[in-house]
This record gives sequence, structure tokens and C-alpha cells, in this order.
Amino acid sequence: MSEPVFLKHSDGLTLGEVAGLAGVEPPAAAVPARRVRGVAALDRAGPSDLSFFDNKSFAAAAAATHAGACLTTPALAHHLPERVAALKVREPYRAFVLVARALFPHALRPSSLYAGRAAAGAHVHERARLEDGVTIDPGAVIGPGAEIGSGTVIAATAVIGPEVRIGRDCSIGAGASIGNALIGDRVIIHAGCRIGQDGFGFVMGAQGHLKIPQVGRVIIQDDVEIGAGTTVDRGAIRDTVIGEGTKIDNLVQVGHNVSIGRHCVLVAQTGISGSSTLEDYVVLGARVGLNNNVTIGEGAQIAATSIVHGDVPAGARWGGTPAKPVKQWFREMMILERLARAKGGREAAQDE
Repeated sequence: MSEPVFLKHSDGLTLGEVAGLAGVEPPAAAVPARRVRGVAALDRAGPSDLSFFDNKSFAAAAAATHAGACLTTPALAHHLPERVAALKVREPYRAFVLVARALFPHALRPSSLYAGRAAAGAHVHERARLEDGVTIDPGAVIGPGAEIGSGTVIAATAVIGPEVRIGRDCSIGAGASIGNALIGDRVIIHAGCRIGQDGFGFVMGAQGHLKIPQVGRVIIQDDVEIGAGTTVDRGAIRDTVIGEGTKIDNLVQVGHNVSIGRHCVLVAQTGISGSSTLEDYVVLGARVGLNNNVTIGEGAQIAATSIVHGDVPAGARWGGTPAKPVKQWFREMMILERLARAKGGREAAQDE
């Protein structure tokens, strides 16, 4: 049985082209026409691979690497063997990513299983409007009045609801469902996402829980990426909004009426309760939970597994449960640890 290869390899890049992407000159002793065809870690790279080395703790792996070329800093370059073309840059990993994007452009977003406007087995309503260059895979359903821009791919079994608008060069993953939503350009929505379903809203009472109509929309601006299995509820009395350039990991819950600013980062299993606001450039670590009506100020960062009950000022770094400024949280943890050690010592002495 042949080994499966899921990402197509291109003809590669010359060392000169790699250096150009990294913004440096190739080493004097290197052959600029030498080709780089893949990327790999230091300990797995071969002569046609590019690697990166930006941490002294990997010096042993760097000294033994068989990579054809390596992006590294001027201070670390002497660890590399002479056979490796050392490209010296200030930020090796950033340069490495730029080159990897050029080598594997098709890995940047989910692609179609089939080619063509609408594959057999796709269901496109007669009142849907599709620009030229839209690709729809088998089993996908496009509802009446939906509009989809050129270059967009709708993967197998995805469902695009009535009147939904999707911009150009987007990618909608397999099994995703989108309703009550307006989506900008170059948006990536991965497999199994649920966008635009009604939010969780009930008036609780002794005779039962009265469901609240959710009459808002979801607005997703340009260049947003949403990971697999994430859910974004539509607004109740205002729109749920995700600002341009924001990146959301897998299995995140965004509640109704939430407003997320530009270029935010939300890591896996985070949950944002209804009517909360994230200003621009906010970062939420994995499994962060936000209470209702919380505002996280611009540029603030919340540590993983934290629970936020109140507003967080701009630029702050908070963590813990309940979340508080990181320095305060660390001090409290150290005090508790010292108290626990002291109590343990007293108990051990009494046992003797």
C-alpha cells in the first residue's frame, strides 16, 4: 500500500527565493539555485527541507540536522553544520511561516473535494445567487436568496440558509451550517461549525421556562477564521459580531449578542456568555469562561482556564478563578502554597 500524502508538494523554491521571502541574502557559500521542497523539524529534516532554529535548548538537534537550509538568528547560527545553508534573520519562526505559506498555499484553507461550479448531488435553490467561480461539493444545500461570492468553496454537506450572504474567496467546511448570517471576504469556517442558530435565552419560572425570540443576526467580517466544531449564536435583540482578522480555535462557544473586536484570538473550549464585549486584540487562553455582560478591554490577555466575572481593563493580564491581575493571582497562589506547606509540617511534627 502506498503511503498517503495529503498535502500536495509543489516544485519548491530556490534558496534564493527562500532568502527573498525571509528578507535576507543567501549565505555566500550556498548555491542560490538549490531547491527547497518541504519543511520539517530539525531532527527530521532532509537535504531538500527547510527548518528553523530559534532557541538554544535545541542546539543539539541543530548540530545534527540534515536540513538543506535553516532559518536562525545570527547568535545561534554557529551551532549549525557547515552543510546547512544558514539564513540569519531576526525572527526565524516568522520567516519560516512565510516560506511555508509559499510552499504550501493550498494548506491555508480547506479545499474542494471536487472541481466545478456545482457537483452532482449538490442542491442549489433556484433563487440563490452565485458569482462565477463558486465551488459546491456534493450534498451541500444552498437556500433561497443566498448569495455567494466568487472563489468561495462550499464543502460537502454544508448547509447555507435562506438569505445568507457569503463574500469572495471564503471556505465553508464540510458539515457546517450557516443561517441568519452576513459573512465577509476570505473567511474560513472549518468543518462542523454552527453559525447563526438561536441563542440560549429563557425567562425562568415555576410553571416552566419561557423561550425568548432571538431576532438578531451574525456578522462576520473579513479575514476571520473559525475552527472546527465552534458555535456562534445569532443575536437576540442586537447582532452577534466578529471583527476582521479574528482567529477562533476549535470548540469555542460564542453566545448571543456578543461583540468581538478586530484581530482577537480565542483558544479552544473558550465560552463567551451572552452580551459580552471583547475589544480589539484581546487574547483568551484555552477554556476561558466569560460571564454575561462582561467587557474585556483592548489588548487584554486572559490566562487559560480562567473564569471572568467582571470587566477587565485595556492591556491587562488576568488569570485565575475568579480572574484577577496575574501578579495578584501569583502572589495569592504562593501564599496558599506556603500556608499548605507550613500546615503539613505542623501536622507531621504532631504525628511524630
